Amino acid sequence: MEKAIALLEVQAMVTAIVGLDAMIKAADVKLIHVEKRLGGRLVTVVVEGEVSAVQAAADAGKAAAAEVGSVKLCEVIARPHSEVMKFLRTDPIP
Repeated sequence: MEKAIALLEVQAMVTAIVGLDAMIKAADVKLIHVEKRLGGRLVTVVVEGEVSAVQAAADAGKAAAAEVGSVKLCEVIARPHSEVMKFLRTDPIP
């Protein structure tokens, strides 16, 4: 089982929530990190799962987020290096 991550960066918290909701509903992925910048005006969410699930989630999240706001980035990284994962898991999700 190959792991992957998807990063969805959007403008505004509401757009991030809409995108994340679509990602989690579209495939078997898990939220592992949230990054808020500029008081929540720029938000990045990161999900993890199998490569095919993460790709499906990224596509769904990008499309849903684009309907309500501005998508800055949507990227899938297959087999991320363990050091990248350490960086992402510094901010645990409750």
